[in-house]
Amino acid sequence: MTKEQKKKKNASSREQKFFNKWRRIFQFIITHWCYMLRLKLVYRLEVYGKENIPKNNRYILAPNHLSTLDPPIIAGVFPRPVAFMAKKELFENPFLRWWLNWLGAFAVDRENLSVSTIRTVLTINKTEWVFGIFPQGTRQKPGTISGITKGFASLAKTTKCGILPIGIVGSQESRFIPFSGKIVIKIGEIIPYSDNVDEMFEKWITSIQKLTGFKYESLVSV
Repeated sequence: MTKEQKKKKNASSREQKFFNKWRRIFQFIITHWCYMLRLKLVYRLEVYGKENIPKNNRYILAPNHLSTLDPPIIAGVFPRPVAFMAKKELFENPFLRWWLNWLGAFAVDRENLSVSTIRTVLTINKTEWVFGIFPQGTRQKPGTISGITKGFASLAKTTKCGILPIGIVGSQESRFIPFSGKIVIKIGEIIPYSDNVDEMFEKWITSIQKLTGFKYESLVSV
């Protein structure tokens, strides 16, 4: 196995020391300062439901997904650093891999949930970070909720974590003129951990519909 191949493989497995203060500081600077400065200048950013954020990190952040702005927006809104799961293809680019590594992300094969992924999520729970995942897997058109997989609910069951639903509206609109756009973030009530994956899955859909006003499309990938 070449050095490059080892780097790609290791991107899916993270030890506790990976989530250190330097990555926490780096993510804070990028998301809370750089991105938030742009968002506040270009968009009217509104955030609701911060009182629903648990005090501990025994939960999974699960927002709907509209654009590439979503991960830094969520990380910029939350008090804890967020370790997002990202598709493994993104780590094939050396610069993107460096960037994502420093932001605390880790790779996942969306077709095959590996043991290393579960271990990494359990490792995150032992740190000051919180685990984040987009149940839709990839960006979807606004107005609908589709392309959902049950992997996030399975991870919640396996790691015994609740699910925190987050609704994002307006992030798909690329804006450059000051105050020309609007992004609304609504943080819902925690969905308690359950051994019933289908139940947690359905509760997330119901919650996201209420938070966004989007309509669920029942074409589901399991």
